[in-house]
Amino acid sequence: MDSHKLPIENLSFDDCWELLANDTVGRLAIVVDEHPEIFPVNYIVHLRSIVFRTAPGSKLWGAKMERPASLEIDGYDPATEMAWSVVVRGDTGIIEDQAVKDQVDGLGLEPWQPGEKANYVRLNAKALTGRRFQVNRPDVWNTRVQDRRRASFE
Repeated sequence: MDSHKLPIENLSFDDCWELLANDTVGRLAIVVDEHPEIFPVNYIVHLRSIVFRTAPGSKLWGAKMERPASLEIDGYDPATEMAWSVVVRGDTGIIEDQAVKDQVDGLGLEPWQPGEKANYVRLNAKALTGRRFQVNRPDVWNTRVQDRRRASFE
């Protein structure tokens, strides 16, 4: 099937937030020294914003500067052969209030990487977009063994 004929579904805000809430890892994009950088972060959704923990470094510096940032997540469901993508854009800020940190910790936000991650950063959503689409059927014999699309055909 021609991929140009496959429909693309624009996701509602509620669908985007549900996908964000059901995932745990995203790619955070920030500007560092006037060029884009992307970092994997584990996160939680708190009050319709993204919260993650970090150590001192680029992510913390960007948050202290209250610079724009984006977080992107995506996925693929072999059972339905559907892929999806969600992008959150907004400004970052540091969470200082211990009661809010406790709420976030209560939602299960634990650092994956060893080391102290005592800084809590919030990405306040100013724009939220998402889409879902049917993927092309792979030629099972010519795709990489790791290609997630293969699972639905083998």
